[in-house]
Amino acid sequence: MKNFKHIQSAHCENGVTSSLLHNNNLKGITEPLAFGMGSGLFFIQLPFLKVNGGPAISFRTMPGAIFKRTCKNLNVPVQKKKYSSKEKSITELNDLLDQGLAVGVQVGVYNLPYFPVEYRFHFNAHNIIIYGREGDNYLVSDPTMETTTTLTADELTEVRFAKGALAPKGHIYLPKEFDLENIDLAYAIKKGIKRNCRDMLRIPGKFAGVKGIGNTAKKITKWRDQLGIRKAGLYLGQIIRMQEEIGTGGGGFRYLYGAFLEEAHEHIPNDDLLELSNDFTKAGDMWRNSAVAMAQILKGRKTEQADFNEISGRLMEIQALETKAFSKLDKLKF
Repeated sequence: MKNFKHIQSAHCENGVTSSLLHNNNLKGITEPLAFGMGSGLFFIQLPFLKVNGGPAISFRTMPGAIFKRTCKNLNVPVQKKKYSSKEKSITELNDLLDQGLAVGVQVGVYNLPYFPVEYRFHFNAHNIIIYGREGDNYLVSDPTMETTTTLTADELTEVRFAKGALAPKGHIYLPKEFDLENIDLAYAIKKGIKRNCRDMLRIPGKFAGVKGIGNTAKKITKWRDQLGIRKAGLYLGQIIRMQEEIGTGGGGFRYLYGAFLEEAHEHIPNDDLLELSNDFTKAGDMWRNSAVAMAQILKGRKTEQADFNEISGRLMEIQALETKAFSKLDKLKF
């Protein structure tokens, strides 16, 4: 794509979404707006699923949903595809690039050569943009990086067909041609808010949404006796990792949602949005502080049952705040 503008962001899918739309002449879509319109904020902890030996936990919605929902709410058609054939995936990517299009690509992190070694692990839902090619090299805009870079054809194919959980299978996606006159930002913002309120407040079961936060809090009080101090510490370490080191993390996503509500106020002049923005920023602070407390147990500095109870209490306070904030947001009249 000629004149492609690289835009650095805090989180890969938000960044790819906002960047693809920006580079297709929809200039007003910031990372927070993409996250909010895509109903990206979430919480889920699945006790029957383990990731790297610890509890499977996420602070955001499923990979791919932010791009899909944001475009849907903006009335922007999308093109996306997965592949069983590596050869076909390369041919079709090249065809799109030769048309001057920028393409979102799902990849595995572990074999990305430009990633610092300490950040390479088996995570297959990273998102980048391929915006052109020069000979055997593909031009890469990774929104989590400060500058653009390149991958060879072999390197790109390897990460596009990484194996394991959430295997990308050559997944590509991009917005199709759309009419700017049909874009209604206020409508898209309202749709994103309503979906996020539903997901956090009314999703069935006890493992997700605000109920999931409370359920995890209760489980933490039992880990010391059930697992032993060392394994319980590793479980808390897994929460820290998913909360603060994977993408934007739990606290960071709350800050992003607060920024989204602040920007939403520019399109929907309801001052309650500003007050609720502060609530989600506070929730972000509370998640960050809980991670510090968990780290004390992980490092063996605190090992008593009271220390696990303290962390549980912190999460219960977060649950109460997010329940109150989402309930108020859900009742707003737009």
